[in-house]
Amino acid sequence: MGVTARGPRVWIMAMMKDNDRKDILVVQTLRNHKMGSTLIATASVLICCGLLTFTGGTYNAPKRRHDELEVISKCAAAILALLSALLCQTISLMFVNQVNMLANILTVEECPVTQEYVAKLLEKGVFLSIVGNRIFLCGLPLVLWVFGPVLVVLSSVVLIPVFYSIDFVSADEKGEVGVKVSAGMSHGEFHAAEA
Repeated sequence: MGVTARGPRVWIMAMMKDNDRKDILVVQTLRNHKMGSTLIATASVLICCGLLTFTGGTYNAPKRRHDELEVISKCAAAILALLSALLCQTISLMFVNQVNMLANILTVEECPVTQEYVAKLLEKGVFLSIVGNRIFLCGLPLVLWVFGPVLVVLSSVVLIPVFYSIDFVSADEKGEVGVKVSAGMSHGEFHAAEA
């Protein structure tokens, strides 16, 4: 999460330094981020609606067996995880919308907003989006848990390499990222953006 979370701060600082030529790029990139967050939020809502429909018939039955109560509790756990993902994505969208507006008004002399404030807002938005994506991906095995323990184990085994490839960068890739970032900014500017 460190590389993913630190990148937007460096990016937004570089974009705001030359805002006259890169203002459209900022808006389009943030729009793409908002579309991804909206997709995860929508998928969370749709899966929650499906689970609620699925459990509605079981819960309204005149006699509930132990198996049915177990299915309802599994669905409740999955719904709670997916609603948490929805909440994270919604707050992330709020922060990114603020960044979208504030990033292009910094050229106005009377603007009380600083580049550091905009960078912090973007960091918060990206962090919440990352957390929402992780919760959503962890909620999918919970949805499969309704159908039995084998699917949970299989989906968890698949998720481990997916999370590893997202979270960890090999030594070769780290060097390439560092070169690309430092080529665009001088050494002092990069450390100022990091602080």
